[in-house]
Amino acid sequence: MSQSIDTINQIIRNRRSIFPPEYTGQEIPRELLETILENANYAPTHRLTQPWRFTVFRGQGLQKLADYMGDTYRANATPESFSEAKLEGARNKVLKSACVIAIVMEVHPDKVPEWEEVAAVSCAVQNMWLTTTALGIGAYWSSPSNVNALNQFLNLTPSQKCVGLFFMGYHLPKDKPAVRTPIEEKVTWVE
Repeated sequence: MSQSIDTINQIIRNRRSIFPPEYTGQEIPRELLETILENANYAPTHRLTQPWRFTVFRGQGLQKLADYMGDTYRANATPESFSEAKLEGARNKVLKSACVIAIVMEVHPDKVPEWEEVAAVSCAVQNMWLTTTALGIGAYWSSPSNVNALNQFLNLTPSQKCVGLFFMGYHLPKDKPAVRTPIEEKVTWVE
């Protein structure tokens, strides 16, 4: 029992946002991606709505997503705000990743409030993130400014919405200490 708690403590406390510029370019095997997604599927969900949906971009799919991100930025930027660096940044974040997963939430307003669906999807993403950490894969959840435009690109139904992109890639490990204030500052005990 204590070995299990030590392992989960280590994984939780060592999870970090690892950004695409840190990725090595090494491909993530499909079997590992399937494991990551399967663990997402075990997130808690009120009334078993299981609101998480995922679109996986890898290989040539990354180029399609990068092109879309660049095109959307170009179409929505005003001449005053347009930046070639931002355009390339939006594209390169995708292209430097071994895999990008679009995180989609399907709402069930007749069953549960939307915030509960957001919470369930967030738990699914946390399961993915903890799994990537255990596998030595870097990950980062981002909600780009054009996240709403992704709904059309992903062919989502009216009951679905994209809530971000999950970037993944192998990386060279380096010590990244956690930045957290003490838990004692955030807990009130009533005994």
